[in-house]
Amino acid sequence: MIAIVIPYYKLSYFEDTLISLANQTNTNFKVYIGNDSSPENPESLIDKYTSKLDINYKRFDTNLGGQFLIKQWERCLNMVIDEEWIMILGDDDYIANNLIESFYEEITKFKGKSNLIRFSSCVVGEDSNAINSKIYTHPIWETAQESLCRKITGATRSSLSEYIFSKALYLQKGFTHYPLAFYSDDKAWLDFSNNKPIYTINQAIVNIRISSLSISGRTDNLDLKIKAEQNFYSDLYFNQLKEFSKSCRLHIIRKYEIALLKSKKLNVSQWISLYICYLKNYDKKQFFKFNKRLIKSLILRKKIMH
Repeated sequence: MIAIVIPYYKLSYFEDTLISLANQTNTNFKVYIGNDSSPENPESLIDKYTSKLDINYKRFDTNLGGQFLIKQWERCLNMVIDEEWIMILGDDDYIANNLIESFYEEITKFKGKSNLIRFSSCVVGEDSNAINSKIYTHPIWETAQESLCRKITGATRSSLSEYIFSKALYLQKGFTHYPLAFYSDDKAWLDFSNNKPIYTINQAIVNIRISSLSISGRTDNLDLKIKAEQNFYSDLYFNQLKEFSKSCRLHIIRKYEIALLKSKKLNVSQWISLYICYLKNYDKKQFFKFNKRLIKSLILRKKIMH
């Protein structure tokens, strides 16, 4: 059975989320809603759907999501009782009516072969009826490393809500704590896959909302987003680089370099590590390009300091 876990804070689009669950053609799932001490009480809205949905609702006394979003996810996930599969659904995202049905129709194809099930996705904005992006579909079978490489090269997108993952692997691996939980889902898919490929169900869509109310859509948290980016690519660079193909490793190294360039302070040891990495693993052209970027960065920093 599937547990759909909703870390709740915003009321604005929450009914769209609940409607999409109430309209599922297969009702073999349970909904867990964890209220992050929100000033916007959702209980009257939740009451409207208790006859259609199996809901376990809890209001927490303290707000965690504002500073430690992963901890809010974790305490919501702790509400799950005995379901084998979990989806964390944003309180402003919504799913196609056939999503749960599609999962169970395909289960014999992936059970035992995959710990991560992915659906196609579409980005929507303030108006739920306005489709702001194309529908992103994926290969039916794909390693988590290949998927991430497609994302970081701009060939696709990915976010938390369009995945269903194994509860057992979550309990074993857990989420990595990055600021604002940015990149925490990308890191989780590498960890939760546990050397098994991602299985994609393209015939069901998850609609991902990007608005001025969402963390992704806000612009007043850029420093924290940069810090999360640096932490994520540092983890990949130092701990998981060998898991990727050589061409993908170059993209990760480049992303790590870009993240370091955004730092206000120059970390000499990190740049020396990159220098050696380019020297050992890539041709002269890539090595000289890196040196050119590094020198340009040092000159720019010197000008700013003066």
